[in-house]
Amino acid sequence: MYRILVCDDEKDIVSALRIYLSSEGYEVVEAYHGQEAIDKVREMEIHLVLMDIMMPRMDGITAMVKIREISNVPVILLTAKSEDTDKVLGLTVGADDYVTKPFNPVELQARVKSQLRRYMMLGGGKVDDMLSIGGIELFDKAKEVTLDGEPVALTRTEYDILKLLLEHKGQVFSPSQIYQKVWKDVAFGTENTVAVHIRHLREKLEYDPANPRYLKVVWGRGYKIEEEG
Repeated sequence: MYRILVCDDEKDIVSALRIYLSSEGYEVVEAYHGQEAIDKVREMEIHLVLMDIMMPRMDGITAMVKIREISNVPVILLTAKSEDTDKVLGLTVGADDYVTKPFNPVELQARVKSQLRRYMMLGGGKVDDMLSIGGIELFDKAKEVTLDGEPVALTRTEYDILKLLLEHKGQVFSPSQIYQKVWKDVAFGTENTVAVHIRHLREKLEYDPANPRYLKVVWGRGYKIEEEG
């Protein structure tokens, strides 16, 4: 699960963002001025920062510059329409993106997902218990799977098969090998059982199950997971 730090001196905005982001499955950490945001980044693992520019005690740009000294976490600035100069300055000194207030929740969601995906792909925010390929992410401690940031409900068996394949990307497993590793039992006449679960996984994780992007069959050998170039 990704942890997002929301920093704004207006408590109503922080509250609204917390409600919205929590409903999308993110863990939200709150701060109300720049120094508090810096302290939170020092204290815990933060995967993305949403920060207002105009704040008392320490403004968002000053805080972002200091955060850049200790972390490469993506920072999205929350700006007013009149703050064009500050937007440019923010992007120049290290912000990754900005969203203009009053923000559109759909736009905000898209910006957050885009920055998180980029951050994880670049390896800047490695999550020890996360396995991923393309838009598929598996969080083993929480036993959660998401597709493009949206939660996907898997059965325990489907989850275990997906985890096995993600742990060995590109490696082909025969139906017998999958059965032995997932069911912990002797594989005898189990090809259809495994095939049914693979089909269910494709229906849940592939936009076009008939032409899967990730879950591939290698005819005569078995199954693997890999991302098309």
